[in-house]
Order: sequence, then structure tokens, then C-alpha cells
Amino acid sequence: MRNVMQPTFKMSPKILLVEDDPVLGPHLFEHLGQRGAQVTFLSDGEQALRCVQSQPFDLVLMDILMPGLSGLQVLEVLRREQGVPVILMSALGDEEDRIAGFSQGADDYLPKPFSLVEMDVRIDAIFRRVAMERGESAVSKHDPELVFDEARSDICHNGQWAKLTPTEYRLMETFSQNAEEVLSKPFLYQQVLHHGYSRYDRSLDMHVSNVRRKLQAIGYTHQRVESVWGKGYLFTRPSN
Repeated sequence: MRNVMQPTFKMSPKILLVEDDPVLGPHLFEHLGQRGAQVTFLSDGEQALRCVQSQPFDLVLMDILMPGLSGLQVLEVLRREQGVPVILMSALGDEEDRIAGFSQGADDYLPKPFSLVEMDVRIDAIFRRVAMERGESAVSKHDPELVFDEARSDICHNGQWAKLTPTEYRLMETFSQNAEEVLSKPFLYQQVLHHGYSRYDRSLDMHVSNVRRKLQAIGYTHQRVESVWGKGYLFTRPSN
């Protein structure tokens, strides 16, 4: 696992790190602290549950296989009590384990081994999603050439409706609110698809392809969705 430093957090988030691996745990603790987080580091599920019930956290980063309560058991209790974002970590990479985590309310899932860069991107995506949900971002950047109708989850250009699906509408709304800004795939999975990013999941690419096709069908050419290799997508004006 390479220690590649990401930019420091904009705020100083409170993160509960729960990991019993004697090498990985301190490594993550040091890295998150260097990024400016206030990190509480525990190695036991029962201690973690008592801790998160007694004080507020902005994020819980938690292993699944731990002494005492497992990460899934802790998550099950948490979701009955609060909505703190949770990222699960596990060497159990089977689809069933990922489904179990997401079905119990995990916001994302990191299969071990993972890079610090990937972890940072996923954490940043969750914090950004939370900020948008709280309304901390946003003056509208909608192009006046596009009419956004939330009630019907669709957009209109020159009297023509794009006939978007609800997911495609959320995607277009996110692109429009963040025009001229590269949006990472982990962020779009969190914000639009409401689950964690998987490099093998092509559902986001499918939705982007559909949006491109429908924008073209209604003759909208002022802006377009461009792929930015290795980073994500950009909603921008054509360069030519």
C-alpha cells in the first residue's frame, strides 16, 4: 500500500477508524491524521459501537471481521439509531459480502488490499455528497437553454422533452450544478446511484451514454458530457 498524500480535508472531520490489523490500523490512522482529520482509532466492534453512540462522527471507516461484534453487526445497530456515513473494509471480496454490507446500509465498501488514494477518493466522495445534501454547495449553474422539471424528472430544450429516467435526471442535475468541474466516479455513484463505487460496475457508464444520446436527440449542443480519463466526467461547453 503506497502512502500517497492527498490534499488536506477542507474541514477537520471526525472519523472513527475501527481496524484490528496491527499494521494496517496505525497506517490508516497516521494517514488520515496527516490529511487533517480528527481520528479515533479502535480495534474492537463493541468499543466502536459504544464510542459512536456516545459522540458524533462525520464518518465511520470499519473493518468487517473484528473481535467482539463484527462490522456488520455494528452497522445493523447504527442504522437503527443514526445515519452517520459508513465505509466497510474487508478482505472478503465476494459479491455476497458486498451485498450484505450495502443491504445493511453501508455507504461504500473497500475490498482489501486497497490503495490510500482509492480510500481518499471514496471518503472525499462521501463528504462531498453529504455537503450537497445539506445544501452547502449551491448556487444554480443550470444553462437557461435547459428547463429542469423536478416533478416529472425530466429536462426540456426548445419545447422538446428528453424523456429521462429518474436516475438520468439526477445525473443531469448533478452535472449541471457542477458544470466545468470534473466529477469523480466514486462521487457520482454516491450522489446519483446512491451506492458505493465498484471498478467492475458499468451502470454509471450506461446512464451517461443514455444521457448523451437523449441530449443529442433533443438538439442540445451548448454543453456535453465528456470523459476525463482516469478521473471521471466533465459537463462542459464544446471546445470547437
